[in-house]
Amino acid sequence: MQQRHLALLAIPALALAAGAVTTVPARAQQAVIIAPTAPPAAQVEVVPAPPAGDAQVTYWEPGHWTWSQSGWVWTSGTYIKRPRPTASWVPGEWVPKPGGGYVWQDGHWKIS
Repeated sequence: MQQRHLALLAIPALALAAGAVTTVPARAQQAVIIAPTAPPAAQVEVVPAPPAGDAQVTYWEPGHWTWSQSGWVWTSGTYIKRPRPTASWVPGEWVPKPGGGYVWQDGHWKIS
């Protein structure tokens, strides 16, 4: 498992060196979770001022619903660091599965 994580970190670095477009996860991938129903509507969040003194913290990742054994739980939004000034954020989303249920796809950075 540890080698897999190292490979995931090395691939974007090699692609960036070659000038290719790639994606970089915001954080480590979590286990695949399948929810039996669609999530509720997103909650309204008040976006706080970004942390002072960190020029790279430039993106507010909105909150989203997560699935637990007891049902839907709201995960509040947070500021995340942009890996490069030209990186754009592709938000995470719950995707319907053909056989039923929904699976979470993590958000990630698109680097060009």
